[in-house]
Amino acid sequence: MQSETKSRVDQLTSPAGHPVTVLRFEGDIASTSKDAVLGAYQALPKDTAKLILLDFTGVEYINSSGIALIIQLLIEASNAGQKVYVFGLSPHFTKVFTMVGITKYAGLFADQTAALTAL
Repeated sequence: MQSETKSRVDQLTSPAGHPVTVLRFEGDIASTSKDAVLGAYQALPKDTAKLILLDFTGVEYINSSGIALIIQLLIEASNAGQKVYVFGLSPHFTKVFTMVGITKYAGLFADQTAALTAL
């Protein structure tokens, strides 16, 4: 059974001193996750949220509909001139994200520290 997707927003500062917005996801990501994924992203202030990290450490499963939502988020971010980095994916989903071309829109990192350092 699919677990409900939850998201929350945190604000951090990169080692270089830049403000960073972190979208943290929990649960499974599927077609029913539109509000938790796209809604959370679209609620961010586009003028100040220029550096965004997507945290998948609390995500157990992402199906093809969930990947489509993530791709839509990344395309919107690219069109808005935002830089997005992803971290916390399992090895399986790191491979899947690479295979479907997500790396064209977002850097993939093992953890938050590695993603923040790359900003």
